[in-house]
This record gives sequence, C-alpha cells and structure tokens, in this order.
Amino acid sequence: MVDALMTQALRALSRLDLPAFRACVAELAGCRERLVDRLLLARLQEAVTAAWHRGWQPADVARFTGRTFGDRHRRLVVDVIAAESRAYPAATTDDAWLGQLSALDARVWWTHDHELPRGWCRREGVDRAVLLACALEVLHLLGTLPRLPKIAPLPGEPSSASAGPVDERMLAKVRALLAKAESTEFPEEAEALSARAQELMARHSIDHALLAARADGAEAAVGPAGRRLAVDAPYESPKAALLTVVAEANRCRAVWHRELGFSTVLGFPADLAAVEMMFTSLLVQATTAMVRAGAQRDAGGRSRTRSFRHAFLNAYAARIGERLRDAADRAAHAANRAAHADRAAAHDDAGGGTPSQNAEDELLPVLAARDRAVDQAVDELFPNLTRGRARAVSNYEGWVAGRAAADLAGLGSHCEIGDRHR
Repeated sequence: MVDALMTQALRALSRLDLPAFRACVAELAGCRERLVDRLLLARLQEAVTAAWHRGWQPADVARFTGRTFGDRHRRLVVDVIAAESRAYPAATTDDAWLGQLSALDARVWWTHDHELPRGWCRREGVDRAVLLACALEVLHLLGTLPRLPKIAPLPGEPSSASAGPVDERMLAKVRALLAKAESTEFPEEAEALSARAQELMARHSIDHALLAARADGAEAAVGPAGRRLAVDAPYESPKAALLTVVAEANRCRAVWHRELGFSTVLGFPADLAAVEMMFTSLLVQATTAMVRAGAQRDAGGRSRTRSFRHAFLNAYAARIGERLRDAADRAAHAANRAAHADRAAAHDDAGGGTPSQNAEDELLPVLAARDRAVDQAVDELFPNLTRGRARAVSNYEGWVAGRAAADLAGLGSHCEIGDRHR
C-alpha cells in the first residue's frame, strides 16, 4: 500500500495535479513511519544510481536539483548521494568523482538510516509532511532526468587514462594570480595578472602535450576528458558564450545544455583545469565591471538595464575570445622559439652546424593531433549536436562598455606587473 501511494504521488506530479499529490503526502504521513522511510530512502538511492548510469555526476544532480526546487531539496539529494555512495569503496572510485563528493560535503552524518528522516527534519526545522513532499519531488525529478554523455568512469569501474596528473604547483600559481586580478582596484594590474595566468596555463599545456607525445605507455595514452561547469542565470546565453571562447582558446570544446544550467567541456586534463579557472575568474571580473556600470535608463526614463547587461556580457565574451586567442598564439610561438634554441644549443655542443629540423616540426603536429582528438570526442559524445544562433544585441552602450571592460581584463600584455602598475 505504501509503495502504491508513492507511485500515485509521482503520477500526480507528472500530471501537475497538486491537490492529488498533497492528498498522497498526507496519507503517507499517516502510515507506519519506519516502513515509509525505509521504502522512500531505498527508492531515492535507486534513482540516484540510475542517474549515474544516464551520465549524470554528483555535482550535476545537486546543481540541477537546487536549480529546480531550491536549497532544501538540494541538501536532501546530497544526503541521498552520500547514502548511495557507501556502496562503493574509495579505492574503486575515480578521483574526480571523490572530489565532487567532497566539494558537496556529501557525508553520512547519521548513525542509522532510520534516524535520517527525523534528523533531517530537525536540521531543516520542518515537519514530516514537508520531508515527504521534498523526497517525492526529488524522486520524481531524478526519474525524469535526460540522458547525458558519459564523461567519467562510474564508481566501481576502472579509472580511464584520461584522468592524467595535472601540475598542482602550477595550478596554485594560476589561482593566486587570478585571485589578485579579481580583487585589485587597478585595471592595469588586473590585466597584467590575468595575462601572466594565461601565459602560464598555455605554456603548461604545450609542455604537457610534448611530454605526452614523447612518452611511452599510460602517459602517451592519455586522451580527452570532460567536466561540467555551471552556467547560471541570469544572462545564461552570454555566459555560455564566454565559456565557449575560453574553452576554444585553451584547445577545449564547450557544449551548452541550455535547459540544464551547465556546459560540458571536453579537452585534455591540464587544459580543462585551465578553462575552469580562467572562466570563473573572468566571470567574476565581468560581473564586477557590469554591476559597477549601474542601472541604465533611456531618454524616456524606461529601464534599459537588462538589455545593457546582456549586450555588455556578449561584447565582453567576444573581446575576451580575441585576446585569449592572441595570448595562446604568442605562447605557442614562444615555445617554438625556446625549443628551437635548445635544439640549436644541443647541436652546437655536438659540434654540428645548423640544426636540420625546426622545433615547429614537432610542436605543430602534436597540437594539431590533440585538436583532432578533442573534436573526435565531441563528435562521438554529441552526434546530434547543433549550433544555435546568439540572441541579437540591441544596446549599443552595453556593447561598447563590455568591450572596454574586456580590454581592461585583457590578456595580451607581456609587461611585468610592477612596470604596468607604474
């Protein structure tokens, strides 16, 4: 009877029949508490497991639940994820998966499962009916999740070679530079800091590609990986455009899931880390500059703030894309010159004349091969991918302001921070 009531409640949600849903919740609240809780938790854990097999990951499920219902439902689904994760030993779970669980703080804070419902009600300050309604709404949402491409091994599956190591010391330097760029009040200093961060990431990516190309075994077998990044409201379209240009400048590809509130980014591990850090920092800088511009009104006093900000972020993304591509090209040319100088020095030490092979003969094919690998991964995971047309921009002032802000956050300078600040 309890199982049938739950099924009836889920059908009522599918029909948007809220009176019928509330009637089911009230009837379930009058049933044997321990039995209802046991069956409901079992159903929720099964639904979470099914979500993993449909390509979703812990961060995706938590983010989409919060986007759909709010923080209370998000906290509930995180608890369910923690309960479900007990079935997988940490040794058989991918590091990226464990990292998402840690970031969500998905942990079993209750001693026995039958204590979870009452403990959750106490923590949230709600009665049992609210718990049942939230749990059934989450269960319905999990049951209707669309299928996503699988971008990481499931718990219990062997980790793929694509989860290769990334230089954490380099990432720490980049994070520190971007944090300073976000916090400084001097645009010139932010420009120099961001430029240095992009140069570090681009050079690291090139070095990583060359090492992998020369290596044998597992390191050489490392291929494209994926991660999903949030694209939150408001102004999702220009934010997705910003992520796209950041990804392309770092030899990755971004696919926006408009209805789900995130993008899937595909690329090699070091490049993915660069994309996430740079996108997060540039979005902070863009938002700060956009808010500083204040509310906008036309000559008749009507609000133009939304169209201004939409145009601002679109222009910002377009200009940042230009500057990031320039920075990536400069990094590649610098790497070519350095490699050629090393080759020439080694040739001279050996008593030879002019080196017979230019360094570009090694670097360019390696980068081209990685680009092809990423494009192939996109084609395999998204065979029906379509390109959408960006929304028209109707606010000229916002467009001009956005390009100006992108220039201030520009990534084209090679000057030292101290010189630019003076």
